[in-house]
Amino acid sequence: MGALESHKVVHAHQGWRLITCIWLHAGVIHLLANMLSLIFIGIRLEQEFGFLRIGVIYLLSGFGGSLLSVLFLQSRISVGASGALFGLLGAMLSELIINWSTYDNKCAALTTLIILVGLNLGVGILPHVDNFAHIGGFIAGFLLGFVLLVRPQFGWVNQRNVPPGYEVESPAESKHRIYQYICLGLAFVLLIVGYTVALVMVFRGVNGNDGCSWCHYLSCVPTSRWSCD
Repeated sequence: MGALESHKVVHAHQGWRLITCIWLHAGVIHLLANMLSLIFIGIRLEQEFGFLRIGVIYLLSGFGGSLLSVLFLQSRISVGASGALFGLLGAMLSELIINWSTYDNKCAALTTLIILVGLNLGVGILPHVDNFAHIGGFIAGFLLGFVLLVRPQFGWVNQRNVPPGYEVESPAESKHRIYQYICLGLAFVLLIVGYTVALVMVFRGVNGNDGCSWCHYLSCVPTSRWSCD
């Protein structure tokens, strides 16, 4: 039905599963949890940056999460939008960093985001949770935020804060800082290289665990209470 299954992606040439799995869920509770997370995370970003940019981040983050999942969880079937949602969290973090001077209470916002991301990734070490999709989506979203969510640092005014009847003209000259251009360029290069390398590895049937003996612990840590098999 479109779930992410490594064998079918690689050997049956069903690469479309890398995208379709984002729209599938393992039950009503799974669907509701992701919907609530999307409302909590996505509304603020969409209001600030628009549907198109946030939609691109959502889709490409989900795709990135699927790639990492196929590389490291080759014996499991995976569904859900968690990778895309973690991508939005990653984009929120990079957006805060690259637009640092436009924010008040910067350290509080940064601390809150880091704690939120850490807690959610920590849940991923439980069994039956595809934490590689979370990690891949977060990394993709983090880099995409540097590329798509840059805004001027001087003279920038949020149109929502302008009183009715007033218009704010955009400044004629660029108000971006040099570090923003550097971050944008580096993130763009890393995205191109990362997606290219991941796609080549996936369709060659590479198992990421062969080169990383401890990476499987990122998705599940066995204890006396549960097994990761």
